[in-house]
Amino acid sequence: MKRSQKKPVTKSLAKGLLAGLIGGLVATAAKSFAEKIYPPRTHGEPEPFALLAEKLAGHELAAAQKEIAAERLHWGFGALTGAAYGALAEYYPQSTAKDGAGFGMALTSLTHGTALPALGLSAAPEDQTTRERTSEMATYVVYGMVTETVRRVVRKMLG
Repeated sequence: MKRSQKKPVTKSLAKGLLAGLIGGLVATAAKSFAEKIYPPRTHGEPEPFALLAEKLAGHELAAAQKEIAAERLHWGFGALTGAAYGALAEYYPQSTAKDGAGFGMALTSLTHGTALPALGLSAAPEDQTTRERTSEMATYVVYGMVTETVRRVVRKMLG
């Protein structure tokens, strides 16, 4: 009698992207919820996505327009980074170490620690409050871990 063997999973860029995209969307919702519990900006600091929306528009936006544009950018960023992570995980499984927490920490370092300050969308890390830094790190760890959990489940479902 032969032991049943697991079929090796064939690598698929499309399936990795799709699983990561779905994971990124669910994780964006989780990060948004976590920010309601532990908000990064408590003294009226502007949202980076709201500032980016106005920079992309090239002019000041009405409050409603700015909110809609910022939400679209927020969800789009979450979906795209999730998709990129899903593709990376497909071909480099070590990137999923720590159940996605490392992904979340790397993402906050790249965004709030580097790119956003360089673009003038947030304060430099040394000028951010401890609360802002710890909230962003904590909520990005939530984002990374939820992205990985959902990505793994969806990828198994896709075969």
